[in-house]
Amino acid sequence: MEFFVAQSFAKNFGLYGTRTGAFHVVTSDPKVAGPVASQLKRIVRIHYSNPPNYGARIISLVVHNPELFEMWKQDMITMSDRLRLCRKMLYDELVKLGTPGDWTHITKQIGMFTYTGLTVEQVDNMIEHYHVFLLKSGRVSLAGINTKNVAYVAKAIDGVVTGKLSKL
Repeated sequence: MEFFVAQSFAKNFGLYGTRTGAFHVVTSDPKVAGPVASQLKRIVRIHYSNPPNYGARIISLVVHNPELFEMWKQDMITMSDRLRLCRKMLYDELVKLGTPGDWTHITKQIGMFTYTGLTVEQVDNMIEHYHVFLLKSGRVSLAGINTKNVAYVAKAIDGVVTGKLSKL
């Protein structure tokens, strides 16, 4: 089997903007490896000549130090648990409010963001009436949702979905 795998360490190591990651090529034909590497180098040189290496050094330090690596793994568990909890809280609030629609996609998705399924008009109303900011696509960052504001966000979604806009 031959394949390419691209990895970014930007989010899971907090190294935004450092171009830290890896690109792997697996080929069953050793004669292909050289030409593929040559073409990849040509592509890379177009984008940057000499990328910063401090991101890679940070990652290397963390993964090669058992104590730091364990700490990083625990941080990943803590963060992913928090994101799952935010998803569940938002879903539960929408169900409690009886907001029209099927909101199970919120708990089925993974990652730091969720697609709400809101239309551009509904997103505009979220921003204008409730000051809840999200992308026109309806994609919202879960980092901004917590136990103190999840009910407000759910009520805002309910308001724009039902068309019953109100001041909360």
